[in-house]
Amino acid sequence: MKRVPAVLRGLAFPVALIAIAQIAAMAVRLQSDTLASPAAVLVAGAGAFADGSILVATAQTLANAFGGLALGGIAGLIGGILLGSSIVADRLMEFSVEALRPIPSVALIPVAMLTFGFGFRMEVAIVSFAAFWPVLILTRSAVGGVDAGLLDVARVLRLGPFARTVKIILPAALPRIFVAFRLAAGIALTVAVTVEVSANPLGLGYNMMLAEQSLHPDLMLAYLLWIGIMGWALNLTINGAQRRFFGRSAQARTAP
Repeated sequence: MKRVPAVLRGLAFPVALIAIAQIAAMAVRLQSDTLASPAAVLVAGAGAFADGSILVATAQTLANAFGGLALGGIAGLIGGILLGSSIVADRLMEFSVEALRPIPSVALIPVAMLTFGFGFRMEVAIVSFAAFWPVLILTRSAVGGVDAGLLDVARVLRLGPFARTVKIILPAALPRIFVAFRLAAGIALTVAVTVEVSANPLGLGYNMMLAEQSLHPDLMLAYLLWIGIMGWALNLTINGAQRRFFGRSAQARTAP
């Protein structure tokens, strides 16, 4: 008997919940300004795809999320390599890192609004701050955990700091650095939607708030469902890429 794929097995529970919710909505003849039946949510979502509004909002959210991920991730990667490679730098920056890292990214919304105003730059700045820290911390740990034998090889070959980093440290730490970016990607999407819900008139979060304020719970829930599907697809894609490049054993060994 052919084995059921893991993705299909994972869908069994949410599909069962949706079916139960639809049966319950039909049984009570649901008419509400705050709730909607799954069938109504699907119809509203199909309408949003038909008129293109959800596609425009998706493009805006993804541009903000990945723009912030790129800026914050690159800065975190460089900082993590520097701190992981130098004990002195790590100790000098320890207080600053531990003092700034706990600040919630959404707490920077007033500062970002004053600096950049509404729009793309404001949201990217906040997402960059959120994505910076997981990449910095995990890269620092990955670089600091490189096998001492590999560093001895670099010394024997008389490699300079740049050559040692590119030829020895980065290849050895790359699987764990990939995990850092996988974690940061999920955080970037979450923070982007949160900023749009809270302050920025762009993207999926803002459109979801508009639907809520105009008393269209079916459309609001359709946007919410689509955000969840996007997060699931993003995680599935990154996991697939990690298995493709590093193999299942590397993924298991480097998972946080």
